[in-house]
Amino acid sequence: MDIRVGDVLTMKKSHPCGSRDWEVLRIGADFRLRCCGCGRELMGARSRFEKNVRQIRRPTEGET
Repeated sequence: MDIRVGDVLTMKKSHPCGSRDWEVLRIGADFRLRCCGCGRELMGARSRFEKNVRQIRRPTEGET
């Protein structure tokens, strides 16, 4: 799966705050993600997050 820093991932399940969107802050063997709803950050295994991704949105060139 081609996931890059800055992408916004839409997950299958929602965060307790109600948002399903997460911004990718760090990639590697682990991912660090920030909830787009409440700003909470979490870090976990790449395999755990990749299986829960429904959609990947990339920012356009001018947005970054």
